[in-house]
Amino acid sequence: MPATKPCVFCGIVAGTTPADVVLDEPDLVGFLDVRPVFHGHVLLVPREHVETLPDLPAGLRDGFFEAAQRLAVAVKTGLGAQGSFVAMNNTVSQSVPHLHLHVVPRTKGDGLRGFFWPRTTYADGEAADVAARLRAALADADPSDMSDGSAVPPG
Repeated sequence: MPATKPCVFCGIVAGTTPADVVLDEPDLVGFLDVRPVFHGHVLLVPREHVETLPDLPAGLRDGFFEAAQRLAVAVKTGLGAQGSFVAMNNTVSQSVPHLHLHVVPRTKGDGLRGFFWPRTTYADGEAADVAARLRAALADADPSDMSDGSAVPPG
């Protein structure tokens, strides 16, 4: 059986892989992306190896998003950005299988244009059907599928 490739983000968290760390906290680390969209592009990761957002333990969730808020403010105040683009991939297009949130500084006229995938529209009645299917999935959520053992309440 082939050996699994070590997680580069776990190496950064452990201090064995070099990185330009901007946030170093007991549960979280934020560091500059080595291939930034723009200078100041930060990746926020939990120290604990979790692969996707659904895997993030409930005890880390609030701190993770609070740190994302602070980083979004920091790119404005520290770099003079007018705003930020905050994004996260789960499995598809996730280049490193360790949960990471991107905080990218933005300035009007920076050349970044919306999303990088094709946009579509809904046919008549299709949006209502899709919304109903999502509401049903939320209402029927299996509590064992949630990292903290709680179901998402219907909304």
